[in-house]
Amino acid sequence: MPVHARFTVRAVLLLGAAVLPIAPAFAQAEPATPAPTPTPAPAAPPQAGAQPQAAAPASSADPQDYTQDIVVTGQTSRDRPLITSSADITFATREDLDRRAPRSTADMLELVPGIFVEGTAGEVSNNYSVRGLQGGGQRFVQLEEDGMPVLYQGGGADFFFAQDLTIDRLEAVKGGSSGVLTVNGAGATINFISRKPNFKEAEGIAKVTAYDYGLKRADLYYSAPIADNLAFSVGGYFQSSPGVRKNPFDYDGYRVKAMLEYRFDDGGYVRLTGKIGDLKTAYYAGMPYAYNNGDPDGVPGLDPQKDNIGGDAFSRISVPVSSFVDSDGFRDFRYTEGVRSKTKQLRIDFEKPVADGLELFAHSRYLDLSYDFNGLFPGSGTGNGGLASAVDYLTPESSPLDRVSVINDISFLDRGLAAFPAAARLGIKNLRTGEVIGANQTDALNALNGNGFLQQTVLNHDYLKGHDFGLNVGARWEMESGSFKNSLTFGVQYYDVSRKQNQSAVGTVVNDVRNNSDIYDIVALDANNNVVGTLSDNGLISYGDWGVGIRERDDKSFSLYANDELQIGDNLHLDAGVRWESDSAVFRDGRAAAVNPPPPSGAGVVLPAPGSTWDGTFNVTRRTQEKVAWTVGANYRITPNLAVYARYALGFQTNNTDPITEIELYEAGVRYQLGRFVSASATVFRTNFNDQFYNFISPTDPTRQDSFLADLRTTGVEVDVAVRPVNWFSVDFAGVFQKPKLQNLTLNGVAQPTYSGNRPERTPSTLYTITPTFKLPGGLGEVYARYKYIGKIFADSGNGVALPGYGVTGAGISLNITERLQVSFDADNIFNVMGLTEGNPRQGQTQNADSGFFYARGIVGPTYGGTVTLKF
Repeated sequence: MPVHARFTVRAVLLLGAAVLPIAPAFAQAEPATPAPTPTPAPAAPPQAGAQPQAAAPASSADPQDYTQDIVVTGQTSRDRPLITSSADITFATREDLDRRAPRSTADMLELVPGIFVEGTAGEVSNNYSVRGLQGGGQRFVQLEEDGMPVLYQGGGADFFFAQDLTIDRLEAVKGGSSGVLTVNGAGATINFISRKPNFKEAEGIAKVTAYDYGLKRADLYYSAPIADNLAFSVGGYFQSSPGVRKNPFDYDGYRVKAMLEYRFDDGGYVRLTGKIGDLKTAYYAGMPYAYNNGDPDGVPGLDPQKDNIGGDAFSRISVPVSSFVDSDGFRDFRYTEGVRSKTKQLRIDFEKPVADGLELFAHSRYLDLSYDFNGLFPGSGTGNGGLASAVDYLTPESSPLDRVSVINDISFLDRGLAAFPAAARLGIKNLRTGEVIGANQTDALNALNGNGFLQQTVLNHDYLKGHDFGLNVGARWEMESGSFKNSLTFGVQYYDVSRKQNQSAVGTVVNDVRNNSDIYDIVALDANNNVVGTLSDNGLISYGDWGVGIRERDDKSFSLYANDELQIGDNLHLDAGVRWESDSAVFRDGRAAAVNPPPPSGAGVVLPAPGSTWDGTFNVTRRTQEKVAWTVGANYRITPNLAVYARYALGFQTNNTDPITEIELYEAGVRYQLGRFVSASATVFRTNFNDQFYNFISPTDPTRQDSFLADLRTTGVEVDVAVRPVNWFSVDFAGVFQKPKLQNLTLNGVAQPTYSGNRPERTPSTLYTITPTFKLPGGLGEVYARYKYIGKIFADSGNGVALPGYGVTGAGISLNITERLQVSFDADNIFNVMGLTEGNPRQGQTQNADSGFFYARGIVGPTYGGTVTLKF
């Protein structure tokens, strides 16, 4: 089945497309057949913002006319075929999701043409962007569940959402109505639609998943009617996994979601949904790479496709902090915890027809959330200077330690030698084995790990907690008069959002370059290489590296919106929408102490005092900002099989007290459908993104935030084709070919004209996927392959480090052993391709690899696994 699944219009089709003003016309999937009652109740009205129940996909032998098939996203009219839409829409079925075999939420986004996914971090905290926006632009892509944002702000939603058996399908709209019908979705909105409770009969699904890297997961879903108009469902999963890279630790956890739904006899429903989760996952940042004959390659002794810097040495490291953060003056970094995300959510949905053509709706959810992020960032804050030979590390003046720790013009190593008069030389001490190697033992230093390298790795301990309340109430009114049909959706959205963040005690250690790396102290040695003093603190060479790290943010957002769709005759559709939002925001930024506390007892005497510690007070910024998003579109159906459309949209992104940023989008497209044989679309687009602003850690002073401000201009074409020449074979092609450029770039307020015309960092110009699928005879199952190509990207806005394009091949087979038992097997990156998704974001906007080495984040090597699914 093509990614853009097509569904046949049926008379019983529940309305759908009333776009939840929070999501582009994503309707709920009500069962197509009402619950059995003596007298069947009228069909439930469409959820505003929910999606109508779609008819079952046609079988391979079904010759019906696909030109009338409907995918209802990004539009609000009843029974409107996809070919008549004026929005760029994607629909992926449950089968499409399973075929992708996602290891993360970000993996599923690859089903949406034009989304560039940097899926190298693990299950959570991945980066993604759309239509030429700079890599890491996920805050402009709103992830939703059943038509409401997972998080108001957009970015970071994958900490608290992942696919499981409770999810029925994915719907997406890029640009267009997205910025009007949802908050913070100017780039795109990706909506995951849940299975709804079964009102006809009990149904259950059990699924077991295992992969070669150690993933073990069990999913369960069960639904049943309780009474004629009352049904429930419950589902979720438990898993244990070390992550896709080597790891001595397993991370485990669970997520569970339950629904209880009541349907009114005269139409409409009320639904109560609860969700709870506590999940630990692995996280991966950059790794060192080398150039080999001009191509990226691994550093000797470190397999870039499988290895992981993290391991036993990072199990628990106590880092000094202000007593205002922790009364005992220490905060523990625990690699054994990984990223631990906790979720508690309660949601209520209500819809009811109140008059002919008029429906009311109300959708609300309250999310209590937290994550405890323990992530390693090799090379951060030091650029490539952090990767050097162990000999250089122990050589005053040329050591990377001297470049990052100079006090009163005296370097770190010189201060150490001066502090210990008995010292004849410096050395390193392995904190796990106790082995000491002196600077005079060059052979041993050069043989370290088979590569002779040391590096600096940042311990990023980031704890965040808060709540996210969302409310969407409104109405939809539909009327028809002669050759005119009109659908008007209007309403109010309100969000109350609070976050408290503790990113204090970000420290840096010296470690070697290998899998499960060891941490080293820098020590002073006598003539016999006996330790006479320690310069570092249990491997730490600094702490408080990324500033105070204590922040609080509050947002109270209020929106009014309206979306209208007018049909004139059979062929012309006109659409317009507008949303006004006012956001009252507060930002509390922890103040740095005037005098930092001294190093803790036992620390090396040359180690600087903990930097940028919190003094217990805040600088408070308050700002109320308003903005209007709007869109207009038109579609003209030239023939039953051919239509053209055009749209303009102006969307925006709130960012607490920072300035609101706007995204302007022009697009025009053509759609063609020929029965079940061909479905094709091509869209030409232009993205204008003015005043993109963000802060990044200064590569020369990690405690300082540098600022980036630039305009982006992108022109491109998006192509999506599904061809099915015979019943047993189909092939899908989805790709984007674009030219993104930077303009008017400034760093810290200083214009950088040499950047004009450069490509935005981490933004490919070419991105496509080809997926052929073969149906096995007799309904036995299917065999599929997948080839994904990502074009060349630049690691920096200065375009100093180019990361080459790469193509990844995957394949799988799904076998229907019986009607109720299915077995599948999936393989990814079969040919062990090296793919790099970003460089070292903390090396600044002009990176380099002059030393022949650089930091980047890479995809994992081959992975193999499978599932066993039982329906009961």
